[in-house]
Amino acid sequence: MGDPRRLKKRYHSPNNPYERSRVLEELKYIGKYGLRNKQEFWRHRYQLGGFRARARKARSQTQEVQEIMLEDLRTKLTALGILGPEAHFDDVLGLEIEQLLDRRLQTMVFKKGLAKSIYQARQFIVHRHIIVGERVISSPSYLVKKDEEAHVEYAPNSPIKNMTLEQIEGSGAEGGKEEA
Repeated sequence: MGDPRRLKKRYHSPNNPYERSRVLEELKYIGKYGLRNKQEFWRHRYQLGGFRARARKARSQTQEVQEIMLEDLRTKLTALGILGPEAHFDDVLGLEIEQLLDRRLQTMVFKKGLAKSIYQARQFIVHRHIIVGERVISSPSYLVKKDEEAHVEYAPNSPIKNMTLEQIEGSGAEGGKEEA
């Protein structure tokens, strides 16, 4: 019967797994954004495709329904910080995968300077050294909302909170262990 929390896959794998141009593009994003594997990239691409599908479906409705569906989609994407409040269907259809990957917690931690590299940012998140607001988030793929962006910081009980980036690099992010 399976786990009731996981009823379906949240991604689609490509039809041709060995297409050179697609593989190289995926590897570029995996390296740039520190993704764990291609499945993580496919999941974000699938999510972006869902936003586009909602926009295409809304375009085929009557004018009143179009406005309601566009406002709903616009509210969701504005809260995520992907689009502005004056976005139209063409803006949603023109979204790129980078815009979604830039909103990941892992990318935010790196860009805010809380970690020396994108991979160290992932490590800090998984080891529960990062909080968003008052919550500890241990998922690097968490999409940070626009209003949460300023509240990304070290956890108060984290041993690396008072360390500088040079100390973190020298200690290997082991929580302040000194070499003798």
